[in-house]
Amino acid sequence: MTVYRSLTMKPASFDYTAPASLDEALALKAQHGDEAKFLAGGQSLIPAMNFRLVQAAVLVDVNGLRGLDYIRLEGSELRLGAMTRQRRLERDALVARHSPLLHEAMPWVAHPQIRNRGTLGGSLAHADPAAELPVVAAALGARLRAQSLRGDRWISADDFFRGLFTTDLASDEMLVEVALPPLPPRTGTAFTEFARRRGDYALMGVAAVVTLDENDVCQRAQLVYLNAGEGAVTARQAAALLQGQAPSASVIEAAAATAADNEINPMGNVHASPEYQRHLARVLTRRALRQAFERARTSTPPS
Repeated sequence: MTVYRSLTMKPASFDYTAPASLDEALALKAQHGDEAKFLAGGQSLIPAMNFRLVQAAVLVDVNGLRGLDYIRLEGSELRLGAMTRQRRLERDALVARHSPLLHEAMPWVAHPQIRNRGTLGGSLAHADPAAELPVVAAALGARLRAQSLRGDRWISADDFFRGLFTTDLASDEMLVEVALPPLPPRTGTAFTEFARRRGDYALMGVAAVVTLDENDVCQRAQLVYLNAGEGAVTARQAAALLQGQAPSASVIEAAAATAADNEINPMGNVHASPEYQRHLARVLTRRALRQAFERARTSTPPS
């Protein structure tokens, strides 16, 4: 006789608290460490708890911390609070003007209902390899500020993401802010991905950032992929092929092939084999680079 055992859809028991201040939230994290989980949008945490993939002894609801919900310029940097909702990032004029890559990527994140609740910090701290925001942060060279009762520290995006659902955050730290540096003159960006249906997890995606000199030669390039390994995957060899070159079709094709064949490590799933994901990476890279180079040629500095 075959016995089928259904998965539970109820979380393990936990304590719930809603601190009124950041200091109170950090005190709870210092007290409970990894046993405490911050609840922001809950779009990833709650399903994981329901399936008991995550079991939190204490759920620390930080939705009352309004001081972490902001979008502003500080000097030349765009500063984003960790509790900023994804829908606000999608619609904000300051984001569109100063970080066009982030603006372009936001509509690809799940569905509007998800973006209404999901937060910037929640997605980054979750570090899902299929998520768009870690890829954007890596492509833009973001800095991320972690805070605890011991103080705060800035972490580069390259150092922040450590692997599959793993970051550099210590057990008593909270991600509180993200800083995006200004784009150099004549810089173009592009983001694209492919999913079976709009809103599904993408089978493959790529963010491209390129900078041209006055002769339309590529000075700098960055290619970062989602669902291409255990985290956001940066294709440094492919970027190096672009630097010092005029962005011809053959140069773009060589970069796309290098990234797809040598630098990403897609794991495949029920919807796509690794070979198909590599094919998608080549197609999407060509598309993103053509668009990014065209935008670099016609870019104007933000006012």
